[in-house]
Amino acid sequence: MDRLYAWKHSSHRMPLLLDGARQVGKTYTALTFGREQYKNTVYFNMEDSQELQTIFERDFNIERMLRELSARAGASIFPEDTLIIFDEIQACERALTSLKYFCENAPQYHVIAAGSLLGVALRREAYSFPVGKVERMTLYPLDFEEFLWAMGKEQLAGLIRESWEENQPMALHDTALDAYREYLTVGGMPQPVNIYRETKDFNFVLAAQKGLNDAYIADMAKYASPQETVRIMAAWGSIPSQLAKENRKFQYRVIKSGARAHEYELPLQWLESAGIINRCTRVSEGRMPLTVYAESDAFKIYMVDTGLLCSKFGVPPHIILAGDHRADGFKGALAENYVMQALTANGIRPYYWTMQQKAELDFIFQDRKGNIIPLEVKAAEHVRAKSLMAFMKRYGCPYAIRVSGKNFGFENGIRSVPLYGVFCLEN
Repeated sequence: MDRLYAWKHSSHRMPLLLDGARQVGKTYTALTFGREQYKNTVYFNMEDSQELQTIFERDFNIERMLRELSARAGASIFPEDTLIIFDEIQACERALTSLKYFCENAPQYHVIAAGSLLGVALRREAYSFPVGKVERMTLYPLDFEEFLWAMGKEQLAGLIRESWEENQPMALHDTALDAYREYLTVGGMPQPVNIYRETKDFNFVLAAQKGLNDAYIADMAKYASPQETVRIMAAWGSIPSQLAKENRKFQYRVIKSGARAHEYELPLQWLESAGIINRCTRVSEGRMPLTVYAESDAFKIYMVDTGLLCSKFGVPPHIILAGDHRADGFKGALAENYVMQALTANGIRPYYWTMQQKAELDFIFQDRKGNIIPLEVKAAEHVRAKSLMAFMKRYGCPYAIRVSGKNFGFENGIRSVPLYGVFCLEN
């Protein structure tokens, strides 16, 4: 909401394209912002009717389009005072192109376009994307801090931030770890979170998560060819198995025996463009800028949400909540997925690093000062810092971060961050 407020009052404001995975709350966010910050809001869902789409087919005369949109909405559209929302804009390519003309010819009108699958649903040969004429903002599932807010635990979230800022142990360490385990199973998708808040019944939560996973599969069938759909679903279905491996590196043979990279590069790009996976690429060196050393053929794939991952794993929630030893085989994968999700949502682009067969770091990233920071993830309190120390010695980084079940602290150049404190890492 703060970023939307800044957009509204910017002297260089352009139409805003709000994207992200399906069901992360784009429509709700835009409508809530309109209700709170504008005299009135006009809302158009591009999937509603062909008649709505014909408004954009004739030409891009903004005055004409606004008259017809106003008539359809049954409400006046005022410069500066009305928020215009085009939802599911991927269903109408001409509406997406029209954003360029709103930017150039009618900047006094405030327009937010929301959509999923923008990178895969559009026919590139048939439309013109308004490059340089829109501002893009990506909405992610709730991170752990936002989950605590949703659960009415704002004070606990505040105490975690205080401990981070002061680098002092958190007094309610066990309480926060319990909440972290809840988050692993529920995840950050708004619907399951809301259901859990209201019912505390994991049967309903699992049903909602299954519904979301099914909706993603339906999108695959809707926006891809039958042959592409088969491969996309195969790649999507392999993610739990990929993460269950010890080194997590994505291997095509896990999808099916004999699978080749050229067969599944596009399906993986589809999943990434749809916002339902996060890709973490290996770098050959821990030097700035990391993008120069990225090796595009070596990567790990994580799901956009830990709750959806638990649902795909078929893990009974009580096993995670109780810290049952039966969870030992996959809790490392869940912890890594959780950290990747948190870093991505907080504006950090992580990579991973290996040194031959001797050392491997789960994540490294570049901070705002240009420092390369290594980050190691451990799902429990038993920690070893061999890879961290090897990286620090090799590249002389100012400090390292170890995320684990241990409390906040600092020792031997390693900053200890408990699993529940990862949201404090912001870039």
